[in-house]
Amino acid sequence: MSKRLVAYFSASGTTKKVAEMVATAAEADLLEIAPEVPYTSEDLNWMNKKSRSSVEMNDKTFRPAMKKQDVDMAQYDEILVGFPIWWYVAPTIINTFLEAHDFSGKKIVLFATSGGSGFGNTVKELKGSAPDAEIVEGKLLNHASKKAVENWVASL
Repeated sequence: MSKRLVAYFSASGTTKKVAEMVATAAEADLLEIAPEVPYTSEDLNWMNKKSRSSVEMNDKTFRPAMKKQDVDMAQYDEILVGFPIWWYVAPTIINTFLEAHDFSGKKIVLFATSGGSGFGNTVKELKGSAPDAEIVEGKLLNHASKKAVENWVASL
C-alpha cells in the first residue's frame, strides 16, 4: 500500500473536520495548508468585491503566502488535497501549495466542501501548478458522515 498524505486548507474549520476524517479513513498523515496571514470573516466576505478572498480569486496569478511547512513529499505516493470551493474552483492558496513542492509522478486526489457549487474548472486550473502529477477530481464531502468518507477513501 502506498503512503498517503492528506493536505488541507480550511478558512472556517469545515474542511478541517472533513480532512481529519479523510486522514483517519486513509490512515494518512495530516498537513494543514495554512496562510501566513489567517483569513478573517471580513476577508471571506464574497459579497464585497474588495475583500481579500475576492481580490485573490479575481487574479488567477495571485499566490497567497503559506506558513512554512516541514514535510518531505518524496515519502508520499498519493496526496489527498482538501479545500473549500471558492468561486467554483480551489482557493489560490492551493496553487501556492502545489507550486511549493515537487509532485512529479504523484497522484493528487482532490476533495472539497462547498456551499452549493461543484468542482467547476478546478482540475484544469490546478494542473499548471503541478504539471508532472496526476490530478484527479475526487468528491465533494459536504456534511459527510464518517461512513461516507470511509466508503469514498476505500474506493480510491
